[in-house]
Amino acid sequence: MALVGIIMGSTSDWETMRHAADLLDTLGVAHERRVVSAHRTPDRLYDYAKSAAARGLKVIIAGAGGAAHLPGMAAAMTALPVLGVPVQSKSLNGLDSLLSIVQMPAGIPVGTLAIGVAGAKNAALLAAAILALNDAALGERLAAWRAAQTESVAEAPDA
Repeated sequence: MALVGIIMGSTSDWETMRHAADLLDTLGVAHERRVVSAHRTPDRLYDYAKSAAARGLKVIIAGAGGAAHLPGMAAAMTALPVLGVPVQSKSLNGLDSLLSIVQMPAGIPVGTLAIGVAGAKNAALLAAAILALNDAALGERLAAWRAAQTESVAEAPDA
């Protein structure tokens, strides 16, 4: 059963959001992925967000570009943690996406990550950390992943 839902506003966002899915796979976290546009498929968004908890999801990662209403709209319809990933846009290089996601009104939080691939990867790591609060085995896998990342950093530039 999926614990994390990865949603995005369009199929073109998959180029960014697949990095979240890949990292969740690496950590052994079951997830699902859907295209759910806040503007073009609002009924699909409503159904997805309203049913997420009942279907067993614990965290939603929502990636969107441009106006980027998807994370905020999802957060408005579920009590689950929603992690927003600003997808890099062509017109403003993702700054428009970032500002749209980060500027949520008080009372409807969206955890906002970095623009693009780094944000997608960090959203997966944050989702895993949230789940690891109640899953010791996942906590161990996450700690091992982080340790491997630390060990991969050279001590000198020519090493």
